[in-house]
Amino acid sequence: MSAGAIDDALVARVIGVIAKTQHLPAEAIGIDMTFAELKFDSLDAMNILFAVETEFGVSVPDELVPQIKSVRQMVEGMRKLLAEKTGS
Repeated sequence: MSAGAIDDALVARVIGVIAKTQHLPAEAIGIDMTFAELKFDSLDAMNILFAVETEFGVSVPDELVPQIKSVRQMVEGMRKLLAEKTGS
């Protein structure tokens, strides 16, 4: 499996969690959209974060939470945490 395929799968999974948490169609969420564009408030962002942590079995460090303001940042954060978790 290529790195691109892994990234695509990760993006799809993160978007899927966001869509489910916010009751939106996944097609309405793009990788380059910010939470503000999606009309998510801070409570929405926390709910998404908890759902993503549960989905991937990781814990986002508290100091990183305020930096996550877009779908891409969420995906990048998950990519880093998963890499650390697997030790690669």
